[in-house]
Amino acid sequence: MSRTAGNPSKPNPQPSDAKPANQPSKLIGVHLSTTGGVANAVRRAPTLGANTLQIFSSSPRMWRASKITAEQAESTRAARAELSVGPLVIHTSYLVNLCSQSQEICEKSVQAFRGEIERALALGAEYLVVHPGSYRGMTRPQGLRLAAQSIERAIAGLPWQQTPFHILIENTAGSEHSLGGSFEQVAELIEHLRPHAPVAACLDTCHTHVSGYDIVSDAGWAETLAQVERTIGCENVRVWHCNDAKAARGSKLDRHEHIGEGKIGLEPFRRLLHESAFAHAAFIAETPVDAPGDEERNVLALKNLLG
Repeated sequence: MSRTAGNPSKPNPQPSDAKPANQPSKLIGVHLSTTGGVANAVRRAPTLGANTLQIFSSSPRMWRASKITAEQAESTRAARAELSVGPLVIHTSYLVNLCSQSQEICEKSVQAFRGEIERALALGAEYLVVHPGSYRGMTRPQGLRLAAQSIERAIAGLPWQQTPFHILIENTAGSEHSLGGSFEQVAELIEHLRPHAPVAACLDTCHTHVSGYDIVSDAGWAETLAQVERTIGCENVRVWHCNDAKAARGSKLDRHEHIGEGKIGLEPFRRLLHESAFAHAAFIAETPVDAPGDEERNVLALKNLLG
């Protein structure tokens, strides 16, 4: 598919290790628990060496979610302003399937996603990451249309226009019937949604690797970077989920590993962090928490690659 989400006249970027002039400090963070409140997660981020973070705004495995109170919203905004933490990224509940052939599940997903948007706006979050879902029982074009319609319904009438809020479509590991398993599919959904919602992309290193793209070799990275530019557009990638992979390239198995300890290895993360085409992006680890200190360890693993 030709590029739809970016500027088609713009040439493909060349891999670059050069740091742009006057580039601000890199945005590096980690997914954190909101135990004790979202403001608590914001305050914890800098203690781990992070200047951005991702959270769930409710339990990722329950349909029912609590509303964000005015006090919670204000304390979160105040903590972010005090500590200069941002962007704030929210990951949508795992239950949401915006292209389910089940009318009941699809309707529950639309309502749940609307709640996600409402909580993101209340907290002042810049980004809400969503996996489009599984279109099992339908064709991929049908699934794409349903996902776009579901997101349009979810955001209709909500006051996002004067905010920096964006929905980020995340690429997936490429399993059968999963929408978003290629850059082309992410770009198609963005193009469908652009007239109706603020939308951009989130790319995941593990998902990219196991769905079949080469981000490990120098030549493979150059081709993958060119494919991102031709389809999504590098400037539309607002967040990179930085996860090593336990499974082999092309395996379609979404199994995250600690930075530098999986099939991707350290050097591809160094290359990604230094890539000028993504100088604007936030880089957030969603790595396993197998032992106390793992969140900080993975943040530091990424930061140590900046030198």
